[in-house]
Amino acid sequence: MGSLLSACGINVKKKKVEEERHLRANDREFNLSFKYANNAIKTSKYNVFTFLPLNLFEQFQRLANAYFVFLLILQLIPQISSLSWFTTVVPLLLVLSITLAKDLSDDITRHKNDNHVNNRKVEVLIDGELKSEKWMNVQVGDIVKLENNEFVTADLLLLSSSEPLNLIYIETAELDGETNLKVKQALTITGDLGNDIQRLAAFSGEVRCEPPNNRLDKFTGTLTVGGETLSLDNDRILLRGCTLRNTEWCFGLVVFGGPDTKLMQNSGKSIFKRTSIDHLMNVLVIFIFGFLAFMCTILSIGNAIWEYQEGNSFIAFLPRADGANASLSAFLTFWSYVIILNTVVPISLYVSVEILRLGNSYFIDWDRKMYHVKSDTPAQARTTTLNEELGQIKYIFSDKTGTLTQNIMTFNRCSINGKSYGEVVDFAGQRVEVTEKTEKVDFSWNSLADPKFYFHDHKLVEAVKLGSPEVQSFFRLLALCHTVMPEEKTEGELFYQAQSPDEGALVTAARNFGFVFRSRTPETISVVEMGVPTTYKLLAVLDFNNVRKRMSVIVRNPEGKLTLYCKGADTIIFERLHPSSTKLMEVTTEHLNEYAGEGLRTLALAYKDLDEDKFEEWRERHHEASTALDDREAKLDAIYEEIEKDLLLLGASAVEDKLQDGVPQTIEQLAKADIKIWVLTGDKQETAENIGYSCNMLREEMKEIFIVAANTAEEVREELVNARKKMSPESGDEPPIQKSRLLGKKSQVLEDEKVDGEYGLVINGHSLAFALQKDMQLELLRTACMCQAVICCRVTPLQKAQVVELVKKNKKAVTLAIGDGANDVSMIKTAHIGVGISGQEGMQAVLSSDFSFAQFRYLQRLLLVHGRWSYLRMCKFLRYFFYKNFTFTFVHFWYGFFCGFSAQTVYDEWFITIYNLMYTALPVIGLSLFDQDVNDRWSFQYPQLYAPGQLNQYFSKMAFARILLHSCYSSLILFFVPWAAMCDTVRDDGKDIADYQSFALLAQTCLLIAVSVQLGLDTYYWTAVNQFFLWGSLSVYFAVTFTMYSNGMYLIFTSSFPFIGTARNSLNQPNVWLTILLTTILCSLPVVAKRFLFIQLKPTINDKVRHKVRQAKAVPLPPPRKFPRRRISTRRSGYAFSHARGYGDLVTSGRFLRIPVKTRPTLFPHSETPVADSTPQTYRTIFEEAQSP
Repeated sequence: MGSLLSACGINVKKKKVEEERHLRANDREFNLSFKYANNAIKTSKYNVFTFLPLNLFEQFQRLANAYFVFLLILQLIPQISSLSWFTTVVPLLLVLSITLAKDLSDDITRHKNDNHVNNRKVEVLIDGELKSEKWMNVQVGDIVKLENNEFVTADLLLLSSSEPLNLIYIETAELDGETNLKVKQALTITGDLGNDIQRLAAFSGEVRCEPPNNRLDKFTGTLTVGGETLSLDNDRILLRGCTLRNTEWCFGLVVFGGPDTKLMQNSGKSIFKRTSIDHLMNVLVIFIFGFLAFMCTILSIGNAIWEYQEGNSFIAFLPRADGANASLSAFLTFWSYVIILNTVVPISLYVSVEILRLGNSYFIDWDRKMYHVKSDTPAQARTTTLNEELGQIKYIFSDKTGTLTQNIMTFNRCSINGKSYGEVVDFAGQRVEVTEKTEKVDFSWNSLADPKFYFHDHKLVEAVKLGSPEVQSFFRLLALCHTVMPEEKTEGELFYQAQSPDEGALVTAARNFGFVFRSRTPETISVVEMGVPTTYKLLAVLDFNNVRKRMSVIVRNPEGKLTLYCKGADTIIFERLHPSSTKLMEVTTEHLNEYAGEGLRTLALAYKDLDEDKFEEWRERHHEASTALDDREAKLDAIYEEIEKDLLLLGASAVEDKLQDGVPQTIEQLAKADIKIWVLTGDKQETAENIGYSCNMLREEMKEIFIVAANTAEEVREELVNARKKMSPESGDEPPIQKSRLLGKKSQVLEDEKVDGEYGLVINGHSLAFALQKDMQLELLRTACMCQAVICCRVTPLQKAQVVELVKKNKKAVTLAIGDGANDVSMIKTAHIGVGISGQEGMQAVLSSDFSFAQFRYLQRLLLVHGRWSYLRMCKFLRYFFYKNFTFTFVHFWYGFFCGFSAQTVYDEWFITIYNLMYTALPVIGLSLFDQDVNDRWSFQYPQLYAPGQLNQYFSKMAFARILLHSCYSSLILFFVPWAAMCDTVRDDGKDIADYQSFALLAQTCLLIAVSVQLGLDTYYWTAVNQFFLWGSLSVYFAVTFTMYSNGMYLIFTSSFPFIGTARNSLNQPNVWLTILLTTILCSLPVVAKRFLFIQLKPTINDKVRHKVRQAKAVPLPPPRKFPRRRISTRRSGYAFSHARGYGDLVTSGRFLRIPVKTRPTLFPHSETPVADSTPQTYRTIFEEAQSP
């Protein structure tokens, strides 16, 4: 039985929590005893056995679906059924089938993706030989061989590689969106195994390590080989989802497989997402059920009274069944009216909602303005049930690398000896915007120049060629002071492997300006200086770390001169300058402020000539510190500090971390729509802060930007409270919480607090860990929500999800998370809406997202156009649908008082069946698919139009109450006016038409025309489809009515079509048409009057913009791009060397070098820079004008 349940995907017993992983290489029997997961993955929700029961279970969680099954059961009881059973069965089966088909299609796609991944092939060492195996058959403890450009099969412990020092290069785009290569290194003891299959097959090392978890940046464990135990850390581990680059081969030991890999652990649990309108609908459906019961109770009480007072008069021709009395009659009448009045919750509502959402999803898929030409990537709505939620977003949580930025660095500006370079000016000395047409510097004089490097300021090249000593020293420093590793496949074809893209950009700049870093050994650095090969002796590397924020090298030139070259954050370098550099420092500071104002990443450069004797003395002490067993780091820092002083300033460099096209404009537009943007990134604080400025999140105009970087919980609390008090001095200690209880669920919402001015908040991961503790969460949320922009640095994937969950849980707001790597998956799944960036980076985020596209800039179109339209259409749809159905149902209610509460229907049974399925279905779908208040250009020009969605203004409980009152009024008109008009009325030839059938026809015709006119009043944007649906539905009504009421149908199906001749008897009378006209006018008049008064006295933003649209002769054209004004800033970015310690030890280790003269094809061809070639969407800055109507 257990195996059968397991086959059905049902866990019969709870899995024991793994506390430690213990495995042995090449010993499957030993490893299988622990029952570790194999390498197969499963992202699908269903299998053959579970699909039908699980899917139906999910669908019947919708209260309305369960209600319709209950109705069906009632209709099968003849004593109370007043309608045929098929009126419920057909729509119910249609709804269930459509949803089943959609979910089946989605899950088949997931199964195909799983099978594609699981059936990839990899070489596995089995029984002493390499065999090709499917990924899903790989087991923990197996040794696998990977070759260049292959995906990493599972989480592996690196054993050996083809490269010296057992290095390998990996690309982690699938995990974190970063495209720069990372270096991993095997232990020496395993690296000696090489690619000797016999030695690898005999390897029996045992690994003990942490259990499966989602921490991408940490790994702890030990490897025991031959009685020796060695520690393992993250530098030895290759994670599934990475790609092997620039490495011929490597061998790895499988530590975690399939669902246990960190990639899959970060995928998070699939959450069934529902929109806020769905939740509101459930509440309203419960209210409607109560209201239905209330109406049925009134009518059944009326029936009991009527039976008691008048019933005996009808026994002669309506005999009662045995035992029947007024009480039983009232009881049966109650359930009869439940069936008749069920149209207050029509099942066609849910069919229409699914069609509407699907249609609006296709509009996103088909939008050519969200199609990225260069990567051939269209936008994709991967989930079809969340469209309207896109129009209600209040908080956006964004990753940085690969989402806001391209992770491509370019050398833009520099300041050398007090002169700034990189700015392009015309003959009049005016600054000129750099475009693709701007003349580029010609580097053809340098045969080793990188052809992809562009620079536009010719003065700098001239200074280099003229032999300016300061300029040449500047680029010499850039060519020598780094830890970049070169690779020269063919003569003159250089590739640089840098630990951060910043380093690569600076070394490439030096290369193009004539100082080419060519090769290195542990003791030397070879450069080509203006065409002359020169070799420097490398005597020491004073490596970078996050505390020092600088790095230095000590070199001896061919003439024997000793020089220390240093580069680092300007604040750090300036503290260590010789007094003679004071004036130059002041000028350079002005240039740095200018560069920072343009959002560039700055770096100061300095040097110092060293005395031989003092250096030798320092070198001895450096050697002692570097070999110390205790406090090695602290001792080395102290030694470095001794020599890195009295430096002479050379200048500063400025590197641009290229944003994706249109990011600043997009963020500006979203901010105008009152959407708050939080950036959650793993980058260090300076980098993230700098990006915040360059993409318009943080601005100089902000009153203050708070930095929270404390090291204890109390300090973090104090900094958060101080920030909050500064923003809102009257803010109390107790958070303003609004508590509510709905359907048995308690909820609390943190209310917004008033703030004067705009503020920003930057908080690092260490402080965030304290702030996310339970007793400090609300303090963090209060402070952060007061700020216009929030940046969280150094955050883990888990912390990203926790921040999103904190806002989602405590704020009455809709959240959206956007990212591009596996480290964003948890955040994407936690938010109400998850968006994946699908470009050159990994696809892991896309696979977990609800919507995907290639560039961040498309987010504004997704929200301000598609999201707003979808929300507007859905709300109009619901308002109109409830209106037409409540009006339809209330007429039944009033008729009950005139038919002895007998549960007789006021309309023809066929009209009841077809009303929602044919007569009114297509017009409202046309409205809901094509309507728009203003077009996309006006939506962009006035982002404020987005605000009503955030405030739920278009559909809420209050809006529902108004619909109820409107329907009640319309139903009174639609019942009593035809009743009064028909009562005791005769035709113009004297024949009587005051019969039930004639009244039913008149009432249903008045109803249909009145709701059609209401639809016309609700439609802003008329299309040929809308017109066809509306007039077509009315035409179909009259065609069907005359057909059904014809003699032929009566003769063929006598019992089914009793209304013989009613249509031709009634609809040829002028008074009938006058009645229809009167009811239509009376139903429409209050709506028209109310709208007119509100537009005159209290116009909404939509009314104002629509008025402008009518006044405008043409659609507003996008304005010409304005060149941003120069901004001076005293805030500067610290230079982003790397998130981790540098490669200094590796560079000087003596074993990192590649084997020389090894010819092989290019393993990692450098592709074109991924800067999009499509023009970003730009729109003029709009201020909402006070426009009198």
